[in-house]
Amino acid sequence: MLENQKQAEVLWPRLVANKLFRKTSGSHAFVADFPVADDDDAAAFVIDDGGCSPDADASRCVKRPRPQERNKNLKYKLFASTWNVGGVPPPDDLDLSEWLDAGDGPYDMYVLGFQEVVPLRARNVLGADKTRVGMRWIELIRSALNRPAAAGSAAAAAAGGRQKDQQKVHPLRSGGGGGEGALAAREYRCVVSKQMVGILLTVWVRADLQRFVRRASVSCVGCGVMGCLGNKGAVAVRFWLHDTSFCAVCCHLASGGRDGDEAHRNADATEILARATFPRGHALNLPHKILDHDRVILLGDLNYRISLPEAKTRLLVERRDWKTLLENDQLRAEVTRAGGAFRGWSEGDIAFSPTYKYYPNSDTYYGAGTGGGGGRKGEKRRAPAWCDRILWHGAGLRQTRYDRCESRLSDHRPVRAVFTVEVDAPRNLNSLRSFFMSERFDAARTNPAAVDRLLRKDHANSARFAETL
Repeated sequence: MLENQKQAEVLWPRLVANKLFRKTSGSHAFVADFPVADDDDAAAFVIDDGGCSPDADASRCVKRPRPQERNKNLKYKLFASTWNVGGVPPPDDLDLSEWLDAGDGPYDMYVLGFQEVVPLRARNVLGADKTRVGMRWIELIRSALNRPAAAGSAAAAAAGGRQKDQQKVHPLRSGGGGGEGALAAREYRCVVSKQMVGILLTVWVRADLQRFVRRASVSCVGCGVMGCLGNKGAVAVRFWLHDTSFCAVCCHLASGGRDGDEAHRNADATEILARATFPRGHALNLPHKILDHDRVILLGDLNYRISLPEAKTRLLVERRDWKTLLENDQLRAEVTRAGGAFRGWSEGDIAFSPTYKYYPNSDTYYGAGTGGGGGRKGEKRRAPAWCDRILWHGAGLRQTRYDRCESRLSDHRPVRAVFTVEVDAPRNLNSLRSFFMSERFDAARTNPAAVDRLLRKDHANSARFAETL
């Protein structure tokens, strides 16, 4: 009861502010390497016999049965990471290969979230979007993911052999042919990149998978000043891979280590899950809220702290007593307790040091001083905490790795996770069925001439499609 009262006290002023200042966020204002949804010119679409598209009832909960046809289950490797970069712009020579584990890939998908890509000053929060630094991060990611191996080196030869084997485990499922070889598997394309003030979320897939990606859209929720500005909040991205819907959410929740500050973080989480919405589509009733999707990954600087006195927290960190610390971790409580803000979500086992707060360019926790003493004169106290986290929701996600990276760029350490992701895809889906069951039909139906050309192009498929109705 007391917890509900605290949350109501937090939510009331922001409910008023949202009425006054709330702005709708366009679902198409994002950066991408290729079009994945809502093309207007139906004649420009290329429809392949091996193509796949979302195919479900209006509720998107029950798959449509196909006569004498069963879905196949594909497995992909997904790399997810969150990093609060503390408003520090990336140096020109910054190499992200180690952070992205680019040498051990190829991963099939990357979900990467940043916080504070720009300093959270008033002019950045209230002014126009500051995307220049965000674009610089995106280009560094592109460079790291698509960097070719050094020609002639033994490592490159070994990598080529490994990639050949890995293609057997992660084949070119698009039907594009194995002739593209290992090189194609190491090329990545940006599905979506979206920035809201300091929050940046970017999603990448292997180049040979891009033809199976569709219906990308974004939703931004500001929870900062007055409960609506973007210095805190979340950027959410949704898309389909084959017949499975994905949603990735990058959050920066309310800060503060005082008693009761977790109520503000819980309120932010509640607001994000309630207010983030996606287009339902013209003809299909597509997932509308974050938790409606098949596979959901939520990551970011969630800012939850450890509910222990600072001195005891520091002592336990020195002893590496993660068990006692995690028993008092605020986020773990919200995952496990009835009515918790993240009840029903999952998180992997934590076996790494707290990721916050360090002196920049140092391995020393803030407030500990260079000699591990009482800190520097006049500075605020900041007890170590696992602020940076990765959670998931829904079946079909199995985490195989959860660790941190040791970059000293900011006062946070990046956190990384690897998942094996199950994805549904039809075994046989002819071209016109793929067309009619996708959003492309919605765009094309306004252009009868384009539909007529497609029907004349493949009358045999038209007959097969009619037999299935």
